Amino acid sequence: MTRGVTGGSADVSAFTESTSDAASVPGAGADLLAALLDGMDAALCAFDADGTITHWNREAERILGWPAAEAVGRRGFAGWAARSADAGDILARLMRAMNTPGRQVHDLALLRKDGGRVLVRSQSAGVRGADGAPAGVYCAFSEVHVQVDLERSVALSEVLFGDAPWGLVLTDADLRPAVVNGHAARAIGSARAALLGRPLGDVVRQGVEELEGALQHVLAEGTPAAPADVWVTVVGPGGERRRCWHSAFLRLASPLTEEPVPLGVAWLFQDVTEERLAAREADRMRFRWSQLHRAGQAAAECEDPAEAAALLLDFALPGFADHALVDRVAGERRLTRALATPPAVPGPSAPVTGGGIPLRYGPAHPALQAWDRAGAVRASAGRTAEVWADAHQWPGGVAHALCVVLRSRGRTLGVLTFLRAAGRAAFDRQDVAYGETVASRLAAVLDLVPGDG
Repeated sequence: MTRGVTGGSADVSAFTESTSDAASVPGAGADLLAALLDGMDAALCAFDADGTITHWNREAERILGWPAAEAVGRRGFAGWAARSADAGDILARLMRAMNTPGRQVHDLALLRKDGGRVLVRSQSAGVRGADGAPAGVYCAFSEVHVQVDLERSVALSEVLFGDAPWGLVLTDADLRPAVVNGHAARAIGSARAALLGRPLGDVVRQGVEELEGALQHVLAEGTPAAPADVWVTVVGPGGERRRCWHSAFLRLASPLTEEPVPLGVAWLFQDVTEERLAAREADRMRFRWSQLHRAGQAAAECEDPAEAAALLLDFALPGFADHALVDRVAGERRLTRALATPPAVPGPSAPVTGGGIPLRYGPAHPALQAWDRAGAVRASAGRTAEVWADAHQWPGGVAHALCVVLRSRGRTLGVLTFLRAAGRAAFDRQDVAYGETVASRLAAVLDLVPGDG
């Protein structure tokens, strides 16, 4: 028999039905009944129609200390396993099940053989003889704290699989969802029933390898020491969404075998996307403003304004852009290249040798648009990055641009252009704010370069 019998009302009912059939079979049936009783993890005893104990298994002996030899043949618990004041009421409550359909549940105060008291929870069911007449009662019981622990476990499972504030997914050994709670289904963007038995790759795009790797590790090695963040792209009715799930994994193993057999993994998670993005943005901004602070201190030590401008640009680039260009005003809608980072490999910005030749920018060039607007312009290449970069006279491989006008003392001095490669994200509004700050500091330094007036 399984451990699920302990305190389990449905299992006890099934057991009493099967053992009542066995009791009506002489010889082998009686031996089978005795073997079943002693193999149970629940304490079991049986009473005949007069209330005399006919069966007493080993678990009953373990809980109360009374062996079967001293229990079988006694009528009720009076004088040995219950106080005299309680014995009559206990027997009457148990025997009432003989004429009542279904199971009767009672909490009973019994006595151990050593004199100690123990509170047990019993489930009793009537047994009928071959002629259909009431023949006695079978009673399963366990210590109340064991039953309470079981009920807590069941209640916890029901709460978690109901509408808990965490996502909970139970996967089988094949990494397919077997149970999904409501929170997890909403986070993934699919109905609970639609997720069951499906490969995770059907609903998770990017990040599914990392997620399945974590599940496989738990099955093989056990529960990880700490939760971890898993970034995934989920596919739902609204399209693809990039999410961060703070995840904990627990290996589930059967308690019914001598060696633990993995049943699957319990995966609990919370969506922490907004928190992680906010923290990432805060870290990015702290780094950028720290770079600007260092750049200002370093530029203050430069005697040559052009050298100070190049230094400012070099401090602004890390983590922000791959290339930077400074174009100076050289007449009506004409710009010349003044500073640039190396086009092929990363390196410090430097003055352009042989400058002074106007750049062949078309009328719709982002740098000229920034000049016209006296502000910032963002642009991206789309799928034709190489052609786009060449058409704008930018280094090959760039796919995103941010052009910011350089103004000082009410004059436009030029345009500062930041460029990113195709593998990076396009410039956003916060990038614009940072780029404008760099441009304002750079313009103040360039305004000191001799020849500008």
